[in-house]
Amino acid sequence: MVNMKNILNFLCVFISIFVFSQTKSVKKLPVKNASKSIIKKVPSEDKPNPDLVIVHQELPVLIPKKVNGKFGYTNQNGKFIIKPEYHIAVFFYEDCNLLNSPNQKVRKFGTNEFATVEKDMISYRVDKTGKRVYQFKDSDLGKCKFEEYKQQLYQAYVLNGFYGVIEKAKFVNAADYRDYKIYPQYQYLYIMEGDDTANPMIVVSHNDRFGVIDVNNKVIIPFEYSNIKRNFSWKLGRMFEVTKDGQNYYYIDVRNKTY
Repeated sequence: MVNMKNILNFLCVFISIFVFSQTKSVKKLPVKNASKSIIKKVPSEDKPNPDLVIVHQELPVLIPKKVNGKFGYTNQNGKFIIKPEYHIAVFFYEDCNLLNSPNQKVRKFGTNEFATVEKDMISYRVDKTGKRVYQFKDSDLGKCKFEEYKQQLYQAYVLNGFYGVIEKAKFVNAADYRDYKIYPQYQYLYIMEGDDTANPMIVVSHNDRFGVIDVNNKVIIPFEYSNIKRNFSWKLGRMFEVTKDGQNYYYIDVRNKTY
């Protein structure tokens, strides 16, 4: 009987030790093949510049403006975003010479995200913060690819010293007023280059003042300017470069709003 008790006690002690040892060993066992959870950093998106306000979708977000003989860029509300310090500043637009550069690294500066400026006889491309990101080098300039010319539908026509507009495909008889799109009645007339050949803007002069009309002879810009430049401002920025005193030029939109 005593032997039986001794055996039972021995078994109980053995089982307790076995269980205890297994428990400790389980706790100490390293976790194998456990993949670490990797938290990827999501790149923060560039926040839009609150100063680059868009009041009118068809206008550039930055507009060249001259103050005290120097050009800078304002937003559509007239606030200077790029300080006036340049002798020349043009609209943000593509530069085909850089787009086709033999130097692949500079081609990106030919996109319409950049504008060409000039200071101290040196030309640069600047971004929309005003940072000079590229200085022009002759060796970087490629050849512009030929683009198919958009045939203009309308052209100026002079009759008895006055200017009008004809549609070239339909004009037949100069003696028939019905053949004219706009019968000759202006001192001067120039059809601005643009992408919409069916609805061009037309700079005209009447009573020694300049304004802008459309092909239906509707006045777009009233006749209150001493001059309106016949340049690429309409094509590049859908704006007109005007002056009232013949010296100080500035930009206006089709609403005759000054910038």
